[in-house]
Amino acid sequence: MKVRADAVPLDGPLAGGVEGGSVIVEPIEAGRAHFPPALFELEPPGLRGKMRALGIGVPRSAYSDLPVPAFLIRHPGVGPVLVDTGLHPSVASDPRQNLGRLAGRYFSLEQGGDVPAALRAKGLRPADIAVVVLTHLHHDHASAISEFPEAVFVVSAPEWEVATERPKARKGYRPAQYDFGFDYVTVDFDGDEVSSYGSFGRTIDLFGDGTVRLAFTPGHSEGHMSVIARLPRRDFVIAGDVAYTWRQLQGGPEPYMAADRHNWRRSLHELQAFRQAYPYTLIVPGHDPEFWPKLEDRYEE
Repeated sequence: MKVRADAVPLDGPLAGGVEGGSVIVEPIEAGRAHFPPALFELEPPGLRGKMRALGIGVPRSAYSDLPVPAFLIRHPGVGPVLVDTGLHPSVASDPRQNLGRLAGRYFSLEQGGDVPAALRAKGLRPADIAVVVLTHLHHDHASAISEFPEAVFVVSAPEWEVATERPKARKGYRPAQYDFGFDYVTVDFDGDEVSSYGSFGRTIDLFGDGTVRLAFTPGHSEGHMSVIARLPRRDFVIAGDVAYTWRQLQGGPEPYMAADRHNWRRSLHELQAFRQAYPYTLIVPGHDPEFWPKLEDRYEE
């Protein structure tokens, strides 16, 4: 299937930066995922663990019930910025419509549990979202792209290449979720605007003011990014799927699958080193069912 959507390279920071500014971050639960636990943390090791990761011998009642996260960032100059989109509102009634027949079996959404509904409860409309940063384009992160046609979508260049130009590498992707004539820009982490930040070797200052940095953390997918948001007193790191769980961030079992395991380990080590160097930083793993309920509704300091 040929993807018709197009993207242009990011040429310098996006408009709206505020020198010396900081942001507010509000986590949003935007669906649930249901998978065998060993898919995210491979244990026991070896063949038995791999079989369990694929659900062989694991009853549906033993599957993990995991959050599908998104994040609202309130920027003083740009306005509302979204990180990932959560599940599309239609998943509440017919998961297969948006996710496809296979993936639709593994996700669920309560009526009114989608990101657009959460935004309306906060006094915002989907059209108010100025920028959507996509950590990557897998089903659960890109599902609701269609709901934000007025936004600028930011994705890494290698992620866009895999998702749009390499059909054989599209496992975990669904082009129908992002194949729109929207305003996509790609980030080149080999370009002149790249700099290190803490332990992260390649980052981009998205608005040129230090408030939102994109860190290149490939491995889970070939173009995965993490997002570092600057609160007034510390950083808030949206790890994405570099670490599914807090336990993994602490050296727990690796996931069953990774697009590039070597790069995944490198990205995880960068994240771990950042946590060690800056212990007051809040790092949010991708799909931790125990960590997620402990998060506050709003972070502004």
